[in-house]
Amino acid sequence: MAFAADPSKPQGASASSGLVVLGLETSCDETAAAVLRLREDGSAEVLADCVYSQIEEHTPFGGVVPEIAARAHVDALDALIRRALDEAQMGFADLDAVAATSGPGLVGGVMVGLMTAKAISLAADIPLIAVNHLEGHALSPRLTGACPFPYLLLLISGGHTQLLAVDDLTEMTRLGSTIDDAAGEAFDKTAKIMQLGYPGGPAMEQAALSGDATRFDLPRPLTRSPNADFSFAGLKTAARRAWDALDNPDEQDRNDLAASVQAAIADCLADRSRNAMAMFIERHPDEAERRFVVAGGVAANKAVKSALETACADFGFTLSAPPAKWCTDNAVMIALAGAERLKRGEISDLDAPARPRWPLDQRAAADDPASGAGRKGPKA
Repeated sequence: MAFAADPSKPQGASASSGLVVLGLETSCDETAAAVLRLREDGSAEVLADCVYSQIEEHTPFGGVVPEIAARAHVDALDALIRRALDEAQMGFADLDAVAATSGPGLVGGVMVGLMTAKAISLAADIPLIAVNHLEGHALSPRLTGACPFPYLLLLISGGHTQLLAVDDLTEMTRLGSTIDDAAGEAFDKTAKIMQLGYPGGPAMEQAALSGDATRFDLPRPLTRSPNADFSFAGLKTAARRAWDALDNPDEQDRNDLAASVQAAIADCLADRSRNAMAMFIERHPDEAERRFVVAGGVAANKAVKSALETACADFGFTLSAPPAKWCTDNAVMIALAGAERLKRGEISDLDAPARPRWPLDQRAAADDPASGAGRKGPKA
């Protein structure tokens, strides 16, 4: 790829205040490239935000197929980078660094973005920053305003559900995590059972608008537990049994079950978050302003957000979330995480690995993995 800089424009970071970073995201089924400037005052300016959705490729299968996702990233990424730089009116010479998701995620897709970033780093002679995808989500509320450390983070997506105390960019402590399935997976798998289409989460939320959330008596796993861990496998199984017990289910049956499942997930998230809020207050008893940050694709669900707002009001927390377009996977958050690290002088070597698993709290994941460990490392 060759990107020509605008000859009439001053080149390099010294031409304007702040750091300019190209971010790449290829961890799952969204191919994304973005250009972001981190100003000297810590605020972020999004110069370009380009996303190619692979929904059409995966819809026939009712979920993400890793091999198809990786090939789609290969096909789309070069043109997406060109588009992002064009929208930002920049070339490689204007960049201070390139950041890419290095994990966790579908490793074939992660490799596509990371290898592309390494090539750009070498060709343009700019630093590489290998970014933890979860760290990108954790920092995403800082895209639109001040969100100083420390804060309590609920990360909820198709692959992750966890609560962390975020004390600094590199200091994140796990307070709770799922012991089996993620909340987003429960949404997606239940939507597949009811043939609501893909992606399942938004389809479930839409169906729930016309449903009766009290019709089906579904469990709220772990809600009596004193810790902040989650479990959604039993809820998912109960939803399947409720669906299988229906004779010739119609649209109203779908809507009612969708609403019931959504209410159960929201209740679980709020209950576990309340426990984590108590833990956070104990960790930071003198913190004047308590912030509860929710990020990840499920953060866009209005019923979930409403339940979390109630929990925040009970414990004196202010709820903060990025705009819906930056709740789901995107390259803007990766660029921000890269810029934050670059500002601290933290860059990556060109042998940075692609990681299918990469916990934010690596000590807790190694010492007490929430859902076990395999040969690739802790699962959560």
